[in-house]
Parts: sequence; structure tokens; C-alpha cells
Amino acid sequence: MPSTSHDSQCAPRSRGFPYVANRDARLLILGSLPGVRSIQEQQYYAQPQNAFWRIMGELFGAGRDLSYAQRLSKLRASGIALWDVVAAAERPGSLDSAIVHASVEANDFGAFFEAHSRIGLVCFNGAKSAELYRRLVLPGLDEPFASVPTRRMPSTSPAHAAMPYAQKLEAWSAIATYLREQA
Repeated sequence: MPSTSHDSQCAPRSRGFPYVANRDARLLILGSLPGVRSIQEQQYYAQPQNAFWRIMGELFGAGRDLSYAQRLSKLRASGIALWDVVAAAERPGSLDSAIVHASVEANDFGAFFEAHSRIGLVCFNGAKSAELYRRLVLPGLDEPFASVPTRRMPSTSPAHAAMPYAQKLEAWSAIATYLREQA
């Protein structure tokens, strides 16, 4: 008789990537958890329809015409750190809505902020990363890190297609303005 146990149908556990940052980074961009394509390619925002690298290309010269290593180098040189809120979680597929909340393990932001004390703004790539940060990370952060300002940006995911690219680019251009003002 076949087993009907839910244990045999557990969602696969996804693991995030190490952060990308220079010690003098001034702005942290947070996603939720890399999707299937990103995990397969071991690259942040590897899904070609995701607008992240297109936007980073227009704002910082870190577009898909460069190698992945060159894109990351451009972001680091611009003062940008890149990471995800979630270190690991069960999630079938790539959608944030499919993350199994009880399985979420957050990244160690206390250690990150200790090592990157110049971070003056945390920007979330979409609503899910903002929600997870506020629920799982913020309560455990000590001052002054708990008071670092945050800003939710529109998701660059193709699942957030209701907002046209031009509007996403306009919203994301605020990070370029912030970095110019902090230089």
C-alpha cells in the first residue's frame, strides 16, 4: 500500500548564497531567497525575465552584458551589498508565496552589520523580503543596527508584472540618488 505520509511530500529545502559586499558598503539590497534558476546557476537574480540586472545596468553599469563577476564588482564598487533575508527554507518552485514559513532560517544580520557598519539604508526587493526581515530579523537586532532605515522597493520579479518596467526603474533610481548623496 502506498504511503500517504506528508513527510514524503516535503518541499525541497533551498539554501541562499553568501552576501556580496565590500566592508565599506553603504546600502544593502535584500531579496527573500534565491529561486530555482538562481540556485542552479549559483547567481543572484539569474532568471532572465527578472528586471534586477537590467535596472542595475541602467543605474550602475552592472547589466547582463557583463559577466556575473563583473556585475557584482560594479555593485560593490558603487557601495551596494547584496544578500537575502532567508538563509534556508523549504519552498517548492521559486515563488515567495510558496516559502514554508515554519521552515525559514534567517541569515545572521547581527554579524553582517557588525562587519559592514557603514550600511545606512536597507532596501527590500519586494514585499516578501520586507515582511520576513521585519518578522524574523529586526526583533533580534541590537542598536544601532535595529534603527538602520529601510525602504521597500518594487519587486523586480517577473511575477510582479503589474508594474511596468519604467515605473520599477524610476522607483529603483532612488538608490542611485541615495548613494550619490552619501558619497
